[in-house]
Amino acid sequence: MSSTGTAPAGKRRERGGAWLTLLAWIVGILFVLPVVWMVLTSLHSEADAATNPPSVLAPLTLEGYREFFGGGASPWPPLLNSLTASVLSTALVLLLAFPAAYALSIRPVKKWTDVLFFFLSTKMLPVVAGLLPLYLFAQNARLLDNIWLLVVFYTSMNLPIAVWMMRSFLSEVPVEMLEAASMDGANLSRTLRSVIAPVVMPGIAATALICFIFSWNELLFARVLTATVAETAPVFLTSFVTSQGLFLAQLCAAAFVVSLPVLVAGFAAQDKLVQGLSLGSVK
Repeated sequence: MSSTGTAPAGKRRERGGAWLTLLAWIVGILFVLPVVWMVLTSLHSEADAATNPPSVLAPLTLEGYREFFGGGASPWPPLLNSLTASVLSTALVLLLAFPAAYALSIRPVKKWTDVLFFFLSTKMLPVVAGLLPLYLFAQNARLLDNIWLLVVFYTSMNLPIAVWMMRSFLSEVPVEMLEAASMDGANLSRTLRSVIAPVVMPGIAATALICFIFSWNELLFARVLTATVAETAPVFLTSFVTSQGLFLAQLCAAAFVVSLPVLVAGFAAQDKLVQGLSLGSVK
C-alpha cells in the first residue's frame, strides 16, 4: 500500500519538475529574444530596419557595423574609457569591500547593523538629487571631462552593494579555518589573502562581475560630467539619435558591440557567478 502511494507522488514530482523546466525555458527565451532581435536588426539595412512591421526576412548586410567602426566619430576612445573606468573602479571596490566585509561578518565591529544600514541608506537617495552638487564640485575642482572622476564615482556607487554581497559570502567561512590560521601564526593580511580569499573566490568573482556591469552600463554620471575626452560607450550610443532621425540599424550594431564585453564576461564567469550567488544564500 505504501509503494502504491509512493508511485503517484513520484509521478507528480516528475510532472512538477517538467513544468518548472518548461517555465524556465520560456522565461529564458523571453529574456534572450530582445538581444536576438537587436542582433538581427543590426544586420539589416537602414531602410529594412525602419519598416513597420520590421522585415525579418530582409537581406542581411554588415552596413551598420561598417558605419559604426568607419563612420565620422571613432568608437574606440569611448570603449577604452568605459573599460578603464569599469576595471579600475571594480578593482578599487574589491580592495575596499573585502576588509570591510570581514569587519562586518567574521570579526564584527560594534553596532555592525548600524554600519550596514548606513551603507544601504546611501542607495536610497535618487542619483538625480545629488547630481547638481557633484557637478558643481567637479566644475570647481576642474575635473569635468576627466575619466578619473568617473572612477571615483563608480567606486562609491558600487561599494555599498559590494560590501553587502561580500559580507554574506564571508559569513559562510568556517570559523575553524580562521582558528587554524591563527594557531599557525598568520597575521590578518595573510589570513585574508591566503585563507579567506580562496574560499570565497566565487563570491568575489560574482561581486566583481556585478560591479563591472553596473559601471559599464552607467549613463547619467557620464552624460553630465563628460564631454569628448572622457566620453564613455553608453554616452556614445546617444549620438545615433540625431535631428535627422534614428539610425536604427547603426544603433543596434553599436548597442551589440557595446554589450559584447559584458556578455562575454558574464558567459565566461557564469559558473563562478552561480557558485557565488548560491554561496551567500540563506539556508
